[in-house]
Amino acid sequence: MSANEKLIRDLYASAEANAKDTAHFVSLFAQDGYFWDVSAGQKYYGQDIGLTVDVYAAAFPDMHRELYSLYESGDVIVVELSLNGTHRGDLPMSAGTLPATGKEIHAPCCDVFHLEDGKVKSFHCYVAVPILLGQLGVMGNLEAALKA
Repeated sequence: MSANEKLIRDLYASAEANAKDTAHFVSLFAQDGYFWDVSAGQKYYGQDIGLTVDVYAAAFPDMHRELYSLYESGDVIVVELSLNGTHRGDLPMSAGTLPATGKEIHAPCCDVFHLEDGKVKSFHCYVAVPILLGQLGVMGNLEAALKA
């Protein structure tokens, strides 16, 4: 296993609900690195990089990422995975907050990493949000499901 693959696997491990270590997750990024939640249209820098780890761990306390395939080309890593968990807490979204549904998700995701000097320079996360919302049972009427 290459050093770059080890870094990415370490990053995912630190975001798992059962071993969440947000500070370690953030420490794996370069000084000017960022995390881009593409589906939300939000980029995070500095300590804010860890916000999504905390949000998903609170909304899905059993959050687990199942890595299906990892592709490496130099300092670029692409990972196909799924986000898995049970929705037991509030999930803040750009349109509002979705209260716990008690339903499980197995949402497809693709992550693209650019690494530099042993750190994450950029992390672009592409979650299949329509599938995730469908699994939560709110896709047909998201507005009604959100807290005011």
